[in-house]
Amino acid sequence: MDVTRRMVLQGGLLTLASTLPAVSGAVSVAPTWPSSLVEAARAQIGVTTRYDPTYVKLAYPGGDVAPDRGVCTDVVIRAYRRAFGLDLQKLLHEDMKANFSAYPKAWGMKAPDPNIDHRRVPNLAVYFVRRKAALPLQDDFAAYRPGDLVTQMLPGNLTHIVIVSSKTSTEVPGRPLVIQNIGAGASEDDTLFAYQRTGHYRFAPSAA
Repeated sequence: MDVTRRMVLQGGLLTLASTLPAVSGAVSVAPTWPSSLVEAARAQIGVTTRYDPTYVKLAYPGGDVAPDRGVCTDVVIRAYRRAFGLDLQKLLHEDMKANFSAYPKAWGMKAPDPNIDHRRVPNLAVYFVRRKAALPLQDDFAAYRPGDLVTQMLPGNLTHIVIVSSKTSTEVPGRPLVIQNIGAGASEDDTLFAYQRTGHYRFAPSAA
């Protein structure tokens, strides 16, 4: 029976709504992998309160420095471990063992070192490229989505990496914040466009 005929039979009263199934007002939406990554990065704020680049002999796999300290790469490593159980220490070390010539030799390395390789920005950048996670660098804010990874060059030719946040700037509408350790522990800041961007990556867990 079509809607018009039903209304006529009911004396013109609109009773169609009563014939429809009840729909709950609350919709449960499973988190996406980018949102899970962002939340895992944000959870480090207030926990990691120091920047400490000291070389430390780590357990392998799953090795980490004390949670109150670390460098920019540790924010990324910890976020992927917490969100997905992905161990970039192990993933990168295995790839370096099999393809050592593909990775930078800026530190005079003659063999992979699982204590430090994954904590170096250029190595992570090569790994993400090899996993086909690289994206073009753009000046459009919308090109940078929550969970994206961006490498930067800080003053003094210091390499850096950040995770794009789900929050945006209060000063420039639409400009994404980033989660990082840029010198004083994990923090959420408006510095995505403050420094030279050298790489943009979208590394989904499935790409590992």
